[in-house]
Amino acid sequence: MAALWIGTSGWVYKHWMGIFYPERMPGEEQLPFFAQHFPTVEVNFSFYRLPERPVFETWWRQTPPDYLFAVKASRYLTHMKKLKEPEEPMARLMERATGLEEKLGPILFQFPHTWHANIERLAAFMPALAPYQGQRFAFEFRHQSWLVPEVYALLEQAGAALCLPVHPQVPLEVRLTAPWTYIRFHGGRWNTGYSDEELAEWATHIRRFRSEGADVYAYFNNDPGGHAIWDGRRLRDMLG
Repeated sequence: MAALWIGTSGWVYKHWMGIFYPERMPGEEQLPFFAQHFPTVEVNFSFYRLPERPVFETWWRQTPPDYLFAVKASRYLTHMKKLKEPEEPMARLMERATGLEEKLGPILFQFPHTWHANIERLAAFMPALAPYQGQRFAFEFRHQSWLVPEVYALLEQAGAALCLPVHPQVPLEVRLTAPWTYIRFHGGRWNTGYSDEELAEWATHIRRFRSEGADVYAYFNNDPGGHAIWDGRRLRDMLG
């Protein structure tokens, strides 16, 4: 059976104190505690500020041998440069993130919601991934214009995954472009969390992906009320 990884986007949230973490747990104890409950986590704040390599190395030491981190690429590359001149930012990202060694999972590129499709720019960017054979990359497009066959073909050629963002206001195409997929749960149809009906719908998708041999990485996004923790557990329970 294909692999299944369910976690949350980030693990350092003040509002999790007392509802997930013990009230007075020191910061350096939070990741080891989190890793007892979820086998994977998405590093979200690397989008805002890419940590130095020793930080990634510390996370490697703080987690079990079979742990897995997804890493969100810096917005410098996706929002400021908009994929132009990617070689140096990519080299910096990979030099630091590989401090996780075998615990480094997929790397996510999240595009701005205001950026319309620029297929030539994306095609020119793809060769920058080639030096990192074996590394998994996912692309989260926030504008509907990116969800077209030409983009899917570029991802397929690179072995990259189309990220599936689950939120009523974010465009979504449920399809595979690689032998694995990356799902981000941003918010439910009616509120921040997800109903049983919504989670059951995605459990069906995930079972189908896995039956087709596709590994699944699923992360519940940072939230105001701890929904990510409970929804992640509920989905995991539905999938056994």
